[in-house]
Formats: sequence, structure tokens, C-alpha cells
Amino acid sequence: MTIRTANDVTGAVLAVMAQTPDPRLREIMDSLIRHLHGFVREVRLTEPEFREATALLNRMGQLTTDTHNEFVLMAGSLGVSALVCLQNNTDAETDTTSQNLLGPFWRMHSPRVENGGSLLRSPTPGDAMFVGIRVVDGQGRPVPGAEVDIWHCTPQGLYENQDETQADFNLRGKFTTDGDGRIAFSSVKPAGYPIPMDTVVGRMLAAQNRHPYRPAHIHALVFKDGYKTLITQIYADDDPRLETDVQFGVTETLIGRFQRHEGAHPDHPGDAGPWYSLDHTLVMTPGQAVLPRPPIK
Repeated sequence: MTIRTANDVTGAVLAVMAQTPDPRLREIMDSLIRHLHGFVREVRLTEPEFREATALLNRMGQLTTDTHNEFVLMAGSLGVSALVCLQNNTDAETDTTSQNLLGPFWRMHSPRVENGGSLLRSPTPGDAMFVGIRVVDGQGRPVPGAEVDIWHCTPQGLYENQDETQADFNLRGKFTTDGDGRIAFSSVKPAGYPIPMDTVVGRMLAAQNRHPYRPAHIHALVFKDGYKTLITQIYADDDPRLETDVQFGVTETLIGRFQRHEGAHPDHPGDAGPWYSLDHTLVMTPGQAVLPRPPIK
């Protein structure tokens, strides 16, 4: 089809998209073209703005490395990650879900840790934290033998892949639920942290006068045959930024009660305290057990 005016472009592209053999890909591409072309028309995108946009996409690709995923960071900062998660996982009857964002820092092959063990693999200053997590099904029955991958940042807000002073896989570990569906571990209480600002995402946040902070949280990925892989985060109830998470990830069911205790922990009398405890329940649903593609190596 020969293009005569701007009005001809969308129809010509849609005609090509209609040739796509895969029906789902055809549906997606058809909708993408309609919305993308509609956006260009609505905002009356200029040529300099178009060139700047393509330059930003190129820069995002350049910034994505084995330890940083700029596109995941952008998807979260635009609310796309949260929308996809909630759209695909919210319980129709309760309007809740235990699913949450994978985030940009999950790694494969975290070391195995015995129930009750520590996630510390190098000296990590901070308040001690003792966590108990119970994994159940939709009827509240325990899910034994589930693999639970845990990871979180330091009290300084850094994951070990961002900080050369930390040992490899510090504050990461993989557990197996016991007969009652429980795991337990000790660590240090994580802090909220800013996402990287020397990035395309950082430029966007600055232009929008937005803060870059995520509230403190613990990540968990729970895997067992016969259940949909549970990817989630547990957010600290004492974090002041629960309502303004830069990644739009906080849901009410995922706010955990991080209870503060003064003095030494009874099993660790050498520590002066304070220390924190967290007990939380995660709910799995029937489905296919599939691991996601790691955002970093």
C-alpha cells in the first residue's frame, strides 16, 4: 500500500500485522499498533521528541548488564510490573494476592540453608532479624517440601551484587518447608533504598519530581510441583514510604509486622539488641511450577 498521508499509516501497518500466523501474537501486535499510533497522535509527538525517545531506549539497552536490568526498573517505575502481577494473580473472591514483583535482583542458584540458619555470609552490621514464614494453600493447609528462595538488601540498602564489600550470595538462601509448611532463618533487618538514579529511570524520576525510594522488604520465590510459582515481597510495616513506593509494589496483604524487641535475643545473649521478629504466611495456588528468567546473572 502506498502511503499518501499520516492517516494511511496505521491502516497499512495493521494490514501487515493481520498476516501474523500466531493468533495471540497477532492480537498483541494489533493492539500495540492501535495504542502506539494513537499515543503519537494524541500527544502530537514531534520529530526531536521521537529522536530523543529512541536515544533513551538505546541508552536503556546499554545500561542493562549482568548486574543491572534497566528495562525491569523502568517497567516497575511506570507501574507496568505491578499491573501485570495484579491482573494475573488477584483472587476474584477476596481481591487479594500473595504474588508481587520479582524485581531486578533475583539470582539463580542461591546456596541451600538449613531451616533456622543464617543468611549472613560476610559481616553485615545491623539489627538482628528472626523470620518465620509459613506456606499454605488456598484452604490454609500447609505446603510441605516447597523450595523457598529468600533474598534482601543490607541495612544500608545494598544487595550483594551492588556492593563489592559483601560476600557472594550474602543475604540470600534457599530453604525447604517442613511438614507444617514452615521455614525459619536469621539475618539483619533490611532498609528501604533508592533505586539507581544515574540511569534513564533516574532522569525520568527527577523530571517528574518523584522520590526514588522503595520501602524495606524481603523477597521470596516459592516453588513446588503442582503449584503456580509464588513470587512475592514482604514489606516492613514500619517503613515511612509504604504509600509512595517508587515501583508501586505494596499491597495490603504483603505488609508484614516487623516486631521490635529490646535487649538481647534469648538465643543470642551476646548481642545487645534491639532485634526484630517477623512471622508471615504466604498462600500458593494450584498451577504450573515454572521458574522465571533471572533479570541478572
